[in-house]
Amino acid sequence: MTTIADALRDAAQALAGVSETPRLDAELLMADCLGITRSSLLLTRMRDAVPDAFAGLVARRSAHEPVAYITGRQDFWTLTLKVTPAVLIPRADSETLIEAAIGALAERPPARILDLGTGSGALLLAALAQWPDAQGVGIDASDAALAIAQSNASTLGFGDRARMLPGDWRQPGWWDALPAPFDLIVCNPPYVETTAMLAPQVMEHEPHSALFAGEDGLDDYRILIPALPALLAPQGIAILEIGAAQRASVTPLAEASGFAVDCRQDLAGHDRALILRPGRPD
Repeated sequence: MTTIADALRDAAQALAGVSETPRLDAELLMADCLGITRSSLLLTRMRDAVPDAFAGLVARRSAHEPVAYITGRQDFWTLTLKVTPAVLIPRADSETLIEAAIGALAERPPARILDLGTGSGALLLAALAQWPDAQGVGIDASDAALAIAQSNASTLGFGDRARMLPGDWRQPGWWDALPAPFDLIVCNPPYVETTAMLAPQVMEHEPHSALFAGEDGLDDYRILIPALPALLAPQGIAILEIGAAQRASVTPLAEASGFAVDCRQDLAGHDRALILRPGRPD
């Protein structure tokens, strides 16, 4: 009998050319196939027979489909979120924005939070989990994404604290319906150059509208940053995700709109989160 241990070894070998974490991918897919946690799989099921559906999941991953889309979920911060190809898969790098917000707002917890381009709701819901007395709004131009975000809010018990609203910042007056001001604005906008070469699992599966932002990757920052002063409370802050090489390009855009700018790095040491505070330093 082929055991789960055998199948995991073979799957990891098959995925070695597709994934940087082939063994982990195989374990996550097997656990999903069995409807158990990865820990339970490794501790209690390694000698069991292989479920019939596992081969199909490995084939999908071999075709560069992301594990999160195959399983339909992704962990982010302290949460497990539903994800589909309608939304960008939340990355651990984006948790840097939540960490930056915690540090910046240690003495004045935010009461009202806005997530621009909420997607799965990851940033907004992580912030609401961190500040249980806060209320939040997430906007997105995609109705499908808003449905996912609202589903996640309801599943996590935040349905009465999170509102998901349609909003496209490429359209005039997009902020008119927002209940400003906000104490904290978070945003992971599209910031990839249109000519960039991305991994197949990203390029072929994740929504391009959430990735690409013009030839230099700055199109959405140019729209969003000038609108932020009207949306922020007097002591409010905005935190924007940036690409690892974009600090020098985005910082002047923020300073031109009257912001003092600080930067936080992700776990790999890359610039990742710009903290914008009203009032430029002398």
